[in-house]
Amino acid sequence: MKKTSFYKSIALATALAVGGLTACQKYLDVAPISQFDNEAVFSDVSNATLAVLGAYDLLSGDPTYGIRISMYYPYDTDEMMTSGSLDNGRRGIARYNLLAGNTELASSWNALYQGIERANLCIAQIPKMAQYTNGTATEQRELRRLHGEALTLRAQYYLELIRTWGDVPAPMTPSYTQTDLFLAKEDRDKVYDNLLEDLRVAADMLPWRTEAGARNERITKGAAKALRARMALYRGGFSLRRDTKQMERRADFAKYYQIARDETFAIMQRRDQHTLNANFETLFKQFVNGMQPDPAGEIMFEVGSAGGSAQSDSKLGYYNGPRLDAASRFGQGGGGINPLPTYFYAFDSTDTRRDVTITLYQVAANNNKSPQRLTTITDGKFRRDWRGTLLPGTAQNLGYNWPIIRFADVLLMFAEAENELKNGPTAEAIAAFEEVRKRAFRGNLNRVGTTPTTKAAFFDAIVNERYLEFGGEGIRKYDLIRWNLLKTKIDEAKANLTDLQNARGRYANVPQYIYWRQNGEEYQLLSSLYRPSPSTGQITGWTRVDWRQNVTATYITSIAQYFTPNKTELFPINQQALDANPNLKQDYGY
Repeated sequence: MKKTSFYKSIALATALAVGGLTACQKYLDVAPISQFDNEAVFSDVSNATLAVLGAYDLLSGDPTYGIRISMYYPYDTDEMMTSGSLDNGRRGIARYNLLAGNTELASSWNALYQGIERANLCIAQIPKMAQYTNGTATEQRELRRLHGEALTLRAQYYLELIRTWGDVPAPMTPSYTQTDLFLAKEDRDKVYDNLLEDLRVAADMLPWRTEAGARNERITKGAAKALRARMALYRGGFSLRRDTKQMERRADFAKYYQIARDETFAIMQRRDQHTLNANFETLFKQFVNGMQPDPAGEIMFEVGSAGGSAQSDSKLGYYNGPRLDAASRFGQGGGGINPLPTYFYAFDSTDTRRDVTITLYQVAANNNKSPQRLTTITDGKFRRDWRGTLLPGTAQNLGYNWPIIRFADVLLMFAEAENELKNGPTAEAIAAFEEVRKRAFRGNLNRVGTTPTTKAAFFDAIVNERYLEFGGEGIRKYDLIRWNLLKTKIDEAKANLTDLQNARGRYANVPQYIYWRQNGEEYQLLSSLYRPSPSTGQITGWTRVDWRQNVTATYITSIAQYFTPNKTELFPINQQALDANPNLKQDYGY
């Protein structure tokens, strides 16, 4: 759902927040705190709404989901990798050569804490408003909704901090109430438990998607419940611990799987609010790139982006997606994220998700498409050439929203939790799992395959299905970490790439070359991508591309090159934050 009056309100709210509400506890530098006149800001529903919209504001822009958290931090994995050679920026992050001085770490850390500060102000002040308990029914309903949104926003900001940096300082009140701004780290389990309770409370205060003019860019009941399920799986999963410096899962993990199971099950009972779109391509081409409303509510919560700036917009479709020449009618873009060749071949050839998730083509100045080498194919869910209204030229901000959570995730989280709790898949778990697969194959049951019925095999199927369903959505790395499978899957991908390089095993028929010719602005392939190359070298009338040839030992080694188990699952804290706070210590082997 695209932004209209909502993000005009955000602009005003940001001015309000920056002008007075922030009083913000920055971990980069600590300045004297001056409390804004809270009675003026929280004097009525309209002003309280602006304050909460100001808390939303930190979701968008380059430091958070505009590019860094969405497109820099989630890679490399067995799914996709960041393009280019090692540096002390985004490529250093992707290769797990993680340094406290990396130039891409500080702004996200600061922005997340700014979002928390704004949410904390709203959480502290809204319940104190006279209208919260003594206002009209409409005022009370709106203020409870705003309170629920602020609680959920704070939980989302903390989720990003914890899954990226582990134990972190965790202020739960506005900075003007605190006597010591130099906070030490807090145990993530306690923080998670507090946030899970917040999300339970928040869901009770929030409307469903179709109630009270709610929209995807604002948090609703289904979104809060889905985010609670996600957080519960992180709380119940593996994580790197400060004391042991090992990946561990707590003994009470089943309690959190139960939370995830119950929350997802509750959402699944409200198909009038959230369900799968019938067509996977339509979901992204029409509703994300085309900026049209999502009638099924599959996109349960998304970060609204607008304004054309690094502070309020996103670089989706400019940084990533297919490579587009700036002189084309689409404008410049793409190439920042490359799927692994083995990821392309992980899809069944009839799986409709493959050609949405991955693009094989680039676009020249004359608007003609042509296929690329297998090592330079790009992610495809966010494409500048799919934009509803084309934006020629070199503008970097396209106004694309970043989906935080989808209903497909709800189905697969339910299936995963049910399998764990019941020591094997129930009929309900199998049905949820197969619902996602059936959409992928447009209901062709012959291609869906037989669903495993043992606990271990069904878990493996879930791991693989999430791999195929959420490619390029910033989910895979964090899934693998909570399962303690990141090292395993990176190694497995490299072994498979070596097989592909040598055309052996399941990759025996992958062609070394492909042949194509122009067909208008589109291109036509001579033969299947699943059959060996023709025996002849050049073919008259066709252009040859070295499809498999660039899958070399050097290329394979570069993927997640410096990943170190029991260390680089987490990032180091940026040096500026360490210098500013004497109580903040570097851990996890950094």
